Amino acid sequence: MSRSSYSSFAGGEVEPAVRSASDADESLVSRFRHLLLEEVDLHELGRLEASQRRVRLERVIAHLVSREGVILSTSERNRLVRRVVDEAVGLGVLEPILADPSVNEIMINGHDTIYVERFGRLEKISSCFSSDEQLLQTIDRIVSTVNRRVDESSPMVDARLPADHRLPRGARVNVVLPPLSLNGPTVTIRLFPKAYTLQQLIGMRSIDLRTAAFLGSCVRARLNIIVSGGTGSGKTTLLNVLSSFIPGSERIVTVEDAAELSLDQEHTIRLETRPANVEGRGAVTIRDLVRNCLRMRPDRIIVGECRGGEALDMLQAMNTGHEGSLTTIHSNSPEDCLSRLETLASMSDIEVPFHAIHDQVNSAIDVIVQLNRTHDGTRRVTEVSYVSSRRKEEFALETLMRWDPDLRRADGVHGGFERFALPEQLLRRLRHGREEPPSDWDERQ
Repeated sequence: MSRSSYSSFAGGEVEPAVRSASDADESLVSRFRHLLLEEVDLHELGRLEASQRRVRLERVIAHLVSREGVILSTSERNRLVRRVVDEAVGLGVLEPILADPSVNEIMINGHDTIYVERFGRLEKISSCFSSDEQLLQTIDRIVSTVNRRVDESSPMVDARLPADHRLPRGARVNVVLPPLSLNGPTVTIRLFPKAYTLQQLIGMRSIDLRTAAFLGSCVRARLNIIVSGGTGSGKTTLLNVLSSFIPGSERIVTVEDAAELSLDQEHTIRLETRPANVEGRGAVTIRDLVRNCLRMRPDRIIVGECRGGEALDMLQAMNTGHEGSLTTIHSNSPEDCLSRLETLASMSDIEVPFHAIHDQVNSAIDVIVQLNRTHDGTRRVTEVSYVSSRRKEEFALETLMRWDPDLRRADGVHGGFERFALPEQLLRRLRHGREEPPSDWDERQ
């Protein structure tokens, strides 16, 4: 077999002209996979730990390659061994992608098309599955780890995978099968982001030091804060950083659909939703958990995301002694955030007049932090606003900080954070909580 036939092992772009070479690669992988099954004792292998199992299989396959007399370079031999082991006990072609720390999301559009998101940008990769059957086998391995199933009778599944040796960050997986998906089996794997520190966000210019210090004062002064932004804009990452400002002496209860927050405070209780079982029973929603956590004597309530009727319970909690709560919401601006919050609260099964919900939003929300992802993939805090309206007044927002892409800094860099004078009402709230804003707040940076 010619050296060019192993081009796909090197991860190069597979052109139509070398499609036959790629097919030959798959044939070789399939051949050694069958030889491996004949060679190993599956019962004995099942007693080994995952790491030991992989080492054992790698040795067996290396021996089989030598025995069969296949001529390969050292690098080609190593790639072949890894491919066979990945398909035998792992997730096949997904293994090297999952091991890449720069990949945030994996999108599989049928067995022959895989896209990944790196640094906020989509790119198509050359790796692919050999058939729908191979992809379905990988899907079964993924969902079975969390006791879920997906087949013709239940062609959609959304599951959270906990962090393990295969997924050190954990992931959320969505699967749609034919006939619902016309492209073949479709899989979206969102790898949970690593917990960035405040200094790392400042280094990436996602936020500046003065804004971070100001938001830290707001958290410690127990102002209610909403982090607003679109999908993939970094809401959970920023929520995690803001949560780090909560004093360690307080009792924190987090409520999430898929546990992504990583708080360092010792007195933290983490709650996570549960989907319905195969009979459609046993589901525990975010709203159920928010209601329950009110009975758990929390000093702070952190809800990963408000996306439904739980928004009403969150507003009531903020208005009834649980100040300093934090949550995120999908919206494109601070103004949209307030309107969307009203809409979500009205989705509750409790009949509440719309004007009453409006009053609750005005009374509960203090600060909105807006995040956006720019065309080049950069995630950044683009606006911080204070809700100055109260009770039945029309929503009124005062901009405290805004990112100006046209601002030229003293060092010649385009784009900067522009700050505005803090309203007296906000200053009183901060001082009541024994906090002071940065002394140089209204200077440009």
